[in-house]
Parts: sequence; C-alpha cells; structure tokens
Amino acid sequence: MLLPTPADLRAALSRYADAVIEDERRSTPDTIRQREDTAYTLCVMTGVSDVREALSTADALLSGGALAAEADRPDHSDAVPV
Repeated sequence: MLLPTPADLRAALSRYADAVIEDERRSTPDTIRQREDTAYTLCVMTGVSDVREALSTADALLSGGALAAEADRPDHSDAVPV
C-alpha cells in the first residue's frame, strides 16, 4: 500500500474535523456531503472502509509508525527505473 505523506494525512484529518464541526453546527445537504467526502478520502488514504478505523489508522501512522520510516528514506525520484 502506498502511504500518504504526513503533511497530506494531517491536511485530510484537518479537513475532516472541519467538516464534522460544520455539519454538527448546522447540518445541510452540503455539509453532509462534505463530511462524507472527507471521510471517504481518509478511508482511501489509510486503506480501510470505516471512518473510525481510518482515524485510528491515521493516528497510528502519524505517531511514529510507518510514515516516520517512510519520511527517513532517501528520495530516489531521479533514479532510473529498472
């Protein structure tokens, strides 16, 4: 599974939190759709199908799990593909 960058994951978590707050404050069809869209994005990014599991997985990844190891890898974007 491709792992999201810590910055991308944090941004998705922030967007989801904002959507939940807005939907809880004043629910409309637009806020419901935004909440569902951001939940789906988190699920895709973390490779799960439930938003609660996605939040848990995101927390685990950001707490020094796989993303920390990924961030320490050298960038080989200029490498010649084999």
